[in-house]
Amino acid sequence: MKKIYHQLERSFEKLVFFATIALGNSITFILAFVFVAFWISHRQFWTQSQYESMRDIMHVIIFLVLFIIQKAFGRFSASLNLKVNELVSSHEPASNLVIDTEQKTEQELIELSKEYIEAAKEQKTEQELIELSEEYIEKAKEIIQ
Repeated sequence: MKKIYHQLERSFEKLVFFATIALGNSITFILAFVFVAFWISHRQFWTQSQYESMRDIMHVIIFLVLFIIQKAFGRFSASLNLKVNELVSSHEPASNLVIDTEQKTEQELIELSKEYIEAAKEQKTEQELIELSEEYIEKAKEIIQ
């Protein structure tokens, strides 16, 4: 059952990836715009009531804005990923596991985040031990003096 779920999840992520690329493509926007222009020029659009025409115009605007937002978000996301990848790759002690995380599945991201949570807990514990040992050293110095 787990294997089937994992396969379905991976297939869905591929579908979402391709849909995102298609919706953010300039050619897709042009095709949608041509479709909308054809639909508005059709006689049935102009024979509707004013309320229906306004409703349809609002739907058209929202429909076209979807493509514009997707294109803008795709550019923003790609540039942000490049900047983060550059920061991670330029920082020597950083783990390169986080480079290209946008290519990882949701399950892989969850596992990666669990690793970082565990590492943060270990680092916090080590820091607490260091602080405690520093306190003991200070107390020992006071006792010796």
